[in-house]
Amino acid sequence: MPEQHTAEDRTDPKQEVGAFLRARREQIAQRWADAAVFRTVFTVSRDEAVEAGRAVVEALAAVATSGRVEDLEADGFAVVREQLARTAQARARAGAGMGQISAEMEALRPPVTDLLLDELSGAPADHVRECTTVLAVLMGTLRLVMLETTTVAGQDLINRQRLEMLEIATPVIKLWEGIVAVPLIGTLDSARSQVVMETLLDAIVEQHARIAILDITGVPTVDSLVAQHLMKTVAAARLMGAECIVSGIRPAIAQTIVHLGIDLSSIMTRASLADALAHALQQQGAHIVLSSGPAPEPR
Repeated sequence: MPEQHTAEDRTDPKQEVGAFLRARREQIAQRWADAAVFRTVFTVSRDEAVEAGRAVVEALAAVATSGRVEDLEADGFAVVREQLARTAQARARAGAGMGQISAEMEALRPPVTDLLLDELSGAPADHVRECTTVLAVLMGTLRLVMLETTTVAGQDLINRQRLEMLEIATPVIKLWEGIVAVPLIGTLDSARSQVVMETLLDAIVEQHARIAILDITGVPTVDSLVAQHLMKTVAAARLMGAECIVSGIRPAIAQTIVHLGIDLSSIMTRASLADALAHALQQQGAHIVLSSGPAPEPR
């Protein structure tokens, strides 16, 4: 009488897929090296693409063996997240969108599936179906991990570019020996105020400035938050040994400040940048002579 095999006697599909991935790691990596998601990133050396593919296959094998094929936070994926992040950043810089990256990750599945079907030739149909399903779910989870990593990498890139733009939009101008100015344009939020403070303090040290002018002519509104940021910047400049003047307070902004009850009595203010510069020059001992007419002709 032939021996009867129960479902419990069969190899667990997840364990079998994990073993398959380890055994065919090199073949899979070689095939993946020519896939768009690797080929367009590792353009100098194909060996680098193979090595990257090999690392991803090892991660998939570890996840399959652990049984957490649907878990984006499975320990096996932690090993390749950095690799996936570099790949995602490279594809994003090349202009690839989320849909394209998703399609490129999906293209990794057919070569592995073909090898798995070859490995399982002669096995019962239901077992083949179970194993291919495990592999499909595992590759789908890998795609989600890649997309999640792409989103994080994209946000990091946006944050870096935003910080760079804030730095560019906050120039420090040397007006005179020992006098620097920061012309502010646009809304002051916490992030930008921090950049303003750091940029100004660096300039005070580099330029040996004794007077710093914060010109808010281009700031549309001044509320309690903006005033708080200005006061912190002035206090930090004073700690660095520089006197700080806030200029560009228009009549509408002055009325708003009074209406809000904001106390700027500890801050030196001037109506315009010209007034602030004139005061700064006087503090430096310079004598300013305003000409009321054409200069007299020399005799």
